[in-house]
Amino acid sequence: MFLADCPARLAFDIVANTWNAVVIWALKDGPRRHGELRTQIGGISAKVLTETLRRLEEYGLVTRGYELTELGRTLLGPIEAMGQWAHEYGEQVAAVR
Repeated sequence: MFLADCPARLAFDIVANTWNAVVIWALKDGPRRHGELRTQIGGISAKVLTETLRRLEEYGLVTRGYELTELGRTLLGPIEAMGQWAHEYGEQVAAVR
């Protein structure tokens, strides 16, 4: 059962937001400034990036200086695995849609 306070639901909530995972991945090589992140990511507005960074700070995944915390770094493996899955199976999913 996935109750509202279930840790698995929290994890899914974090990675379900497209920008959360993208920003975490963009920070994998070290701290970035707001403008650097916007350039690196592309397609994200300044407002959405700010909101995403604040949300990730609230989760304890990113520091105010826009760097991953140790806890944030633990998500790199799962995000990489999802990216590999998408690379391998994304075309099949798109074809069915």
